[in-house]
Amino acid sequence: MTVTHIPSEMAEFTHWLGGLAARAERAGGWWAVFAERDPDGLGACLEGAELLPWDVVASLLQDVGEDPGPARGLYAAAAGAHDRRPGGAEALAARRALMEEEHRHAGTRIRELDLLLLTHPEPDSAEAARLAHDLAWTRDDLARAAARIADLADRLDRLRAAPAPAAGPDASPPPAPERRRPRGARYAWAADDATGGFAPAAVPGPPAGGAEPRGARFRGRAADRTAAPAGPGEAAPGDGEAAEAAERAAANAVYALQRLRAQGRTGEAHVLLCEALGGPPARLPALAAALHRAGFGADWATLLWEAASLPPARLAAVAGALADAGRPDDCEQLLRQGLARPVEELAGAVAALVAEGHDREAQALLTAFIRVRTPEEAARLAAVHPALLVPRLGVAARSLSAADDRALRHALRVGGVLGG
Repeated sequence: MTVTHIPSEMAEFTHWLGGLAARAERAGGWWAVFAERDPDGLGACLEGAELLPWDVVASLLQDVGEDPGPARGLYAAAAGAHDRRPGGAEALAARRALMEEEHRHAGTRIRELDLLLLTHPEPDSAEAARLAHDLAWTRDDLARAAARIADLADRLDRLRAAPAPAAGPDASPPPAPERRRPRGARYAWAADDATGGFAPAAVPGPPAGGAEPRGARFRGRAADRTAAPAGPGEAAPGDGEAAEAAERAAANAVYALQRLRAQGRTGEAHVLLCEALGGPPARLPALAAALHRAGFGADWATLLWEAASLPPARLAAVAGALADAGRPDDCEQLLRQGLARPVEELAGAVAALVAEGHDREAQALLTAFIRVRTPEEAARLAAVHPALLVPRLGVAARSLSAADDRALRHALRVGGVLGG
């Protein structure tokens, strides 16, 4: 297929993508990374011969500070037209197999790098810094591969009315039961799924006879009283019961994760983990502990990476929950990973942290910002909410060095944020 014969939906998306690419190139950020890693692939997408992965589109939108919501429909229409071409199902299946292999490779490499860093004799050395840099990029590779696996699987599902591919069983779209079962596996965080297919024996299953499902696996909505059948039926759980519910939810999620990994369903395992980010933030520390106990520390690191792209208020809520639960390292890592987002979003995250009484975490975020971003960017951040941010940025700069303090003050004056 040549670019002169692309479907109208692809043509419309390609035209829109050209405008986004121009803005993203000026903004820097992820555009330079993608252009350096795969210039030919990026060029093919800009010409309309291939479809850019959605995670790449979302990253470019974040760089230019645009909401990805409106672009999602445009992308879905283009994907549908692209996939309905002759041989589309076979191409999707082959690409999914490639992504699954990349995901396995990245997971193995993360475990290797984690071990090397843990046992490194000089943790502050240049070699250790290089390993940490490689680890960060490998985590990004893992997250992107997982996102693409899930996206490709969904696109294959949408072709299921379509003629069966001729390339054999390996190229066939997944049967419907396979795509339904992970929704049962996600019962620890989903509100409306009562299948409970992977519940461990120690956790009661959903009630028989069509009764309304209850318990931690169903996300603790208003119908959730207590998971123990013989326990007292209070109207709302107390703190102790909430902690128990979080532990049960974490155990359910880890059990489901083990089952999915054993079946080679790595993309669905990643989706299961990310469901936790849509649940109550207070349950995340219990999930972190359960993942580490089960040997899934790399998955927790991936989950923190995903959390770094949450909306500002949600990011602050997760960071606050980690801090309150005595996981300051996780909290600080999360905040550091969120530093690449636009200054307007960072200002929102700081405001949300302060509003929730997490001044220490807000200050840690600003200190990390001063350390890795330019004074001019700090001035743009301060301009979003001067009364809130100028004094806190000043404290952050002074805690690092006198030179940082002087550079910040100069940038604030030049930017018109600070008088005098």
